[in-house]
Amino acid sequence: MSADGTTGDVGVRRTVEDVADGGGTVAEVVLDRPARLNTLDPAALAALREALEDLAASAQERGLRGVLLRGEGRAFCAGRDISGVDPATDDAEAFLRDLVHPVLAAVRSVPVPVVAAVQGAALGIGLGLAASADIVYAARSARVGSPFARIGAVLDSGGHALLVDRLGPHRAMDLIVTGELLDGEEAARVGLVSRVVPDEDLLARAREVLAVLAAGPTQSFVQSKHLVARLQARRGQDGELLEAEARAQGAAAATSDYAEGFTAFQQKRPPRFTGR
Repeated sequence: MSADGTTGDVGVRRTVEDVADGGGTVAEVVLDRPARLNTLDPAALAALREALEDLAASAQERGLRGVLLRGEGRAFCAGRDISGVDPATDDAEAFLRDLVHPVLAAVRSVPVPVVAAVQGAALGIGLGLAASADIVYAARSARVGSPFARIGAVLDSGGHALLVDRLGPHRAMDLIVTGELLDGEEAARVGLVSRVVPDEDLLARAREVLAVLAAGPTQSFVQSKHLVARLQARRGQDGELLEAEARAQGAAAATSDYAEGFTAFQQKRPPRFTGR
């Protein structure tokens, strides 16, 4: 693919390629912080939003027919980069409302189908990014779930709606409380992802789907995308729930356990929660 846009050193890049028969273009948006498992800080989130919103705004002009969202290295996206976050001053609600939610909306705003290729960790924001895509291919190495209990935080980025919708309330709460992560096979079996493929085949298979989109009836796919979005909204998977998650995260951030969880993670030790 030819480089079309880059965001410098913040860990996001974008490429666009003309379809071979001249029928339009396909694009890739790549999370490129492999040493940090593609965790996202404010700069990376802003760059990701910019890349997606630019594709959405220029889709018709470019003749865009499909987008691939993927991560470099061992992980798709392990969530928020909290390595330098001070829990005493962290405004978790504003972080979600002002930085994360617009990125999830930007994924959904791309008018043509978006394919996510998920390997390794897809946690927190990473899980929300994958869920915002229209098609999700996962490698067997994928690890999907809610590790938030380990840091005293609340599942966010649309995770509650996703887990309850696909797994039911009991299994959803079990995963939230235990922090158990599902591998690619299980995630595909319960419908958290579209399908599972061998790790070594993930990128090729995802690009094959992109080729199918590029050769297919784009406007029909767009209409189906709109209908699926309407059905999701009817089932409560909309901005109102995201706002509720942000408020819940803000409340969690005011607790002693949140501060302990973040500090323990940064110090690479087990947390000592007190329930307060």
